[in-house]
Amino acid sequence: MTSDERAAPFYCPYCGDEDLRPEENGGWLCSSCRRVFSVKFLGLSLPEVSR
Repeated sequence: MTSDERAAPFYCPYCGDEDLRPEENGGWLCSSCRRVFSVKFLGLSLPEVSR
């Protein structure tokens, strides 16, 4: 995946509806509750290994 591609969320984090539309600047519009939100990947968290 390149930096101009984005993974689509499966549902709205506010109301749970699945009818989402891409918005400008990387946001997503929920057609049900009309909220616009964005999703940001922060990284991976690896568990500490104890020996």
